[in-house]
Amino acid sequence: MVTHSQEKGRSKTLTDKDIDEHDEVLFKKTMTGVKPLNNKRFRSTREKKVSRPTRLSSGLSKTSFTGLSNATSKTVKKNTLQPKLYIDKFSGVDRRTMERLRRGKLSIEARLDLHGYYQDVAQSELNSFISSCALSGRRVVLVITGKGSLSKGGGVLRKNLPDWLNQPSCRPYILAFCAARPEHGGGGAFYILLRRSNN
Repeated sequence: MVTHSQEKGRSKTLTDKDIDEHDEVLFKKTMTGVKPLNNKRFRSTREKKVSRPTRLSSGLSKTSFTGLSNATSKTVKKNTLQPKLYIDKFSGVDRRTMERLRRGKLSIEARLDLHGYYQDVAQSELNSFISSCALSGRRVVLVITGKGSLSKGGGVLRKNLPDWLNQPSCRPYILAFCAARPEHGGGGAFYILLRRSNN
């Protein structure tokens, strides 16, 4: 890093070494009289958040989804270009099914709660969940992201979910998705209609 300072009317170029020495002097001066924290009470804010177990219904355990995100189905062709999905837009779904999904009248066969997950972990969990549910023949699933009412600008997971569902790891399995009814989480949850599996 190079900066310039004015010294006796002429410009002097500072090297990284000069800056490091200057920073060290400032740091020591600033820290004069400061006592270190007791190590037992200190916890780094950089520690990764421990993932909570995923809550699933229908007697499914998290272990039943492990390793299935890369599985392929005979009925799902991942390499085919598919139109982008948009929330509440139903292409290739009959009107009756569409209305029943929107009203929460279709039986929810599995649930995934992403509350408290970091984005990368949440996306990975979603990928595994969607592919596993689709390959096991489930049709309607509920994904809970939370509304993110405590986050500035709204929930990050909630905003990212439509993009994640359109990624190649999820999109081939999905027919449609929409916001859930209040009794299932409202704007902080989504119904996802999966393609039929022809096993």
